[in-house]
Amino acid sequence: MSYVADTSATIGHERAEGCPMDDPQTNPKAFLGEELRRARVAAGYTSQDALAARLGYDRSVIAKAETGDRPPSPDVAAALQAELFPSGPDGLVGRLAALARRHDGPIPSWFESWLEAETRADALKVWQPLIIPGLFQTSEYARALFIAAGEDGDRADELVMARLERQAILDRPRSPHVVAVLDEAVLHRLIGTPAIMHDQLTHLAALAERARISLQIVPGSAGGNAGLSGGFQLASCDGAPEMLNMNGVEDVTAEGRALVRRATVVFDLVRGEALPRTASRALIVEAAERWKTTQT
Repeated sequence: MSYVADTSATIGHERAEGCPMDDPQTNPKAFLGEELRRARVAAGYTSQDALAARLGYDRSVIAKAETGDRPPSPDVAAALQAELFPSGPDGLVGRLAALARRHDGPIPSWFESWLEAETRADALKVWQPLIIPGLFQTSEYARALFIAAGEDGDRADELVMARLERQAILDRPRSPHVVAVLDEAVLHRLIGTPAIMHDQLTHLAALAERARISLQIVPGSAGGNAGLSGGFQLASCDGAPEMLNMNGVEDVTAEGRALVRRATVVFDLVRGEALPRTASRALIVEAAERWKTTQT
């Protein structure tokens, strides 16, 4: 994805980029985008570049918010609120952005932006202290997670299919280089059944043998670490800023430079606590065998 833009772009040219603007009268994303554009111009920012520089984001963040292609994430919405609507109702931009995301349907736009970054990425960094990351999940493991989250069977199957489709990036000729660090607790947390866990960890061990996947485990003996507050993943692509996806009650995708830098520091810290690749794979295989024994 291209985040590089001519700083002399006119307002009209900026609106023509990205996905076409839908009718602001019927589409919450289009309505929010149009209001953001109006507020930007009224505030004296004649270009998206100028506002982006002021807020510390890449121009594409502003451009896609204004076209309705990607409603602003919570951190971007808060920054826009403070800069463009300082005397307006508190949290107005954030509430409108949440409404716009719900309008998207089964795949919200904040995750579409992550999927786009993930698909184009040259490199991915993944930290996960709780579960096997989505890119590495088997269908049964993923389905058990969705059922545990309260989805019904049909919806869970739909979500599993979408998750498996994401994994195609690992099999393409020029797959991204993935560096994934997992807490050892992930290997011992029962998701579904012991049989599901055995198959999942066997699959994980096979992935760990791939040349472009570096999989490391932080052993339980390491104690506390900098990443125990939650999982996240970073996507990087030549010519584009890194994008961060943080896991929680609802995943959040962000591009703020300061937040991305902090996540990178946390990733480096937890990776420093991890075992080497060979020892990590041995730990995964050992855990898989324990789950196999549990089945009998």
